[in-house]
Amino acid sequence: MMRKLYCLLFSFLLPVLLFSQSRQNLTSAEIYQGIKKLNVLGSVLYVAAHPDDENTRLITYLSKDKLYRAGYLSLTRGDGGQNLVGEEQGIELGLIRTQELLAARRIDGGEQFFTRAFDFGYSKTPEETFTKWDKEKILSDVVWVIRKFQPDVIVTRFPTTGEGGHGHHTASAILANEAFEAAADANRFPEQFKYGAKPWQAKRVLWNTFSFGGNNTTRPDQFKTDVGGYNALLGKSYGEIAAEGRSQHKSQGFGSAASRGETLEYFKAIKGDQPVNDLLDGVDISWGRVEGGKQMAVIIEDILNTFNLLHPEKSVNGLTNLYKALQTLPAGNWRSQKLKEVQQLIMQCSGLFMDATTAVQYAAQTDSLKINFVFNNRLGAEAVLAGVLVDKFDTTFNRQMEKNRNISFSKTFYVPAAKPISQPFWLQHEMAEGYYNIAEQEKIGQADADPAYVATVLVKIDGEPISFPVPVRYKYTDPVKGEVYQPLVVMPPVEFDFVDENNLSVNDTAVRSQLHFVSLLKDSVLYKVAFKYSDKWYAERPEFNYGTWRNIENYASPVFKPAKKGNTLSEAVSIEVSRGKDIIYAGKRKVVVYDHIPSQVYFKKAKTNLLQIDLKTYNKKIGYITGAGDKVPDALEQMGYEVIQLGDKELSRNNLQQYDAIITGVRAYNTHEWMNKHYDKLMKYVSDGGNLIVQYNTSNQIGPVRAKIGPYNFNITRNRVTDETAAVTLLKPEHPVFNFPNKITQDDFKGWVQERSIYHATDTSGKFEKLIAMADPTEKSDDGSLFVTKYGKGWFTYTGLVFFRQLPAGVPGAYRLLANIIALNKKKGF
Repeated sequence: MMRKLYCLLFSFLLPVLLFSQSRQNLTSAEIYQGIKKLNVLGSVLYVAAHPDDENTRLITYLSKDKLYRAGYLSLTRGDGGQNLVGEEQGIELGLIRTQELLAARRIDGGEQFFTRAFDFGYSKTPEETFTKWDKEKILSDVVWVIRKFQPDVIVTRFPTTGEGGHGHHTASAILANEAFEAAADANRFPEQFKYGAKPWQAKRVLWNTFSFGGNNTTRPDQFKTDVGGYNALLGKSYGEIAAEGRSQHKSQGFGSAASRGETLEYFKAIKGDQPVNDLLDGVDISWGRVEGGKQMAVIIEDILNTFNLLHPEKSVNGLTNLYKALQTLPAGNWRSQKLKEVQQLIMQCSGLFMDATTAVQYAAQTDSLKINFVFNNRLGAEAVLAGVLVDKFDTTFNRQMEKNRNISFSKTFYVPAAKPISQPFWLQHEMAEGYYNIAEQEKIGQADADPAYVATVLVKIDGEPISFPVPVRYKYTDPVKGEVYQPLVVMPPVEFDFVDENNLSVNDTAVRSQLHFVSLLKDSVLYKVAFKYSDKWYAERPEFNYGTWRNIENYASPVFKPAKKGNTLSEAVSIEVSRGKDIIYAGKRKVVVYDHIPSQVYFKKAKTNLLQIDLKTYNKKIGYITGAGDKVPDALEQMGYEVIQLGDKELSRNNLQQYDAIITGVRAYNTHEWMNKHYDKLMKYVSDGGNLIVQYNTSNQIGPVRAKIGPYNFNITRNRVTDETAAVTLLKPEHPVFNFPNKITQDDFKGWVQERSIYHATDTSGKFEKLIAMADPTEKSDDGSLFVTKYGKGWFTYTGLVFFRQLPAGVPGAYRLLANIIALNKKKGF
């Protein structure tokens, strides 16, 4: 019976507390504003394509001034964007940007949602976008979020007509407008109804017009509202709050200055009528929209009128009475939403502190885990600790919670083999080309991963039983940061990982890979490890046994040989691990750590690419200047080069002539201001016979990009070729880039991923050789992806070709082409 009561009450508050690692304690002013919000029953859903597309100022205004329920639906997690804080790309960048969005929402008061769509990089048209995204699937996701959130008004950041530029942007508007009608149609996606969704008709779709990027889409006849007001309760303007939220997008370099004063936002009705006085014109935002709800407004007004800023605990009784009254209303979206809000306010007014923590971050399956519980009724509300539920641990209390007195205890739990590892739900299944495979319908739209363990704490407040979900977290004290909370992670009992993503068989040589494995248990366990690979390879030792009683960490060095000589191919080898009859997860944790977000852990299956490549290299010693983060240096070492990392000090002190080639990482000139002071030395290096290869930089003024990158002037544009299968024309087939030491053909441009090239150059000096031409469908040919020039005795290259994506993906032709560019000055063969 107690467990059923937990589950019933738990479901109301679950989304409010569960998915935030940061504890949020509200001030009395914020509590007062939260009580005011109880009397507002209006909602707006903002829709765009990526993290950072949202209008943070508008969301802040809607949430904290109008007191509407404001949500942001980002179709993607930003997986295909650029990363200014590290080398993470793809799903790892998506993990970072998800947390940055959640941090922004904690500041601006909005709620965060996603679809299954994967950000596969820049797209020029919605037609191209929908070739990667399954349009019907992503449309169903937007419909699902609308039906569950039930917005009165939908606002899009971009129009359907293309002014937003990026194909994902336009696609987001197309999907939002189609979903406006589909969500109200009982014949569209009826399978959603068995999961609790109902048809929903929003009042209108508005396009939030804009003026940026040289494109002004605002017009005098559009509805406009001032979102730049000052909130005395919060002590900040909405522009100041929004800037704090916007600045959470650190991986995008979107630190924003605070704004004050009038700030107008413009809106054009795309579906439904144009508003005149408010975005929610024609919508009843009072309790009158809920059957029997008018009495709720009376109760809330009484709580507001008697609220004591110094003693918010005196409002607990009124809030618990409201909580009981809400439960008498008919089931519905606003009843559920206001129950969540009231439960949060009861916890905040009473000053309840509820903590469930561990002293370790990682808990292994089949091992034990100790959880420490601390509860404190800090303001002395009438509260009784009635019970705590964690998995199968279910204990009942009847303990009065005295004012500001800790109740503490610990419990050791067995972590069963069946306990799921802490894999974010959108990564649990292999991806399709353009979207995540999410098996559970209820997870679609959800922003954050589920906690490994949740303690459900039952407290009777003023005699009313209320169940609070408390995520179990790892807590430690850092000598600099102080008390730190991080997610608790459930691990497999043993981890396996190949050391290198790619293993090159150059000219049909055998490949000695390296497999690292480590046990998290110290007991005696025997594992059987079998390699899985295609018939195009064979292994000298296809399987072996691993016993943890010998050691807890070890390496294996399997040798793979191509089955046939002369192939050019890239294929994956994986492993299967078993313990008796049980199959063990064969993978390793990947940890993404930055100070501005909770640490992110996901599990990547043990897999490596075996690359059989006809590859010749010339020149040996490479100086590499890291940029915004990429894995090109790892690939260079796999190719047999000696790679030396160069920073400001090394460029100042070192004799550059020792390097056969110097390569700058992506955005190196954007991220390192000191690059400019080394211009003369780098040019002398080239003139004396060196080879300087500059990978792409942007022209968007993030960082100190200047025209003087090469020996002659050229401009960096925003031109790109996003179709990774676009036809490539070799403008000078006889050029050494295409002939030495490898003969480059059209086959070398097969199998490229995500895109061909970005941030092309234009020659303003007439001194560069343009070597490649290509274009996206319907566009004219562009020759700016690969520029080379002879300067003195050496060579300079600027390239927008995305080697930083192709090399980690194991694209053979990318290795061969880069080897030729490195060989241009022919300093040393080997």
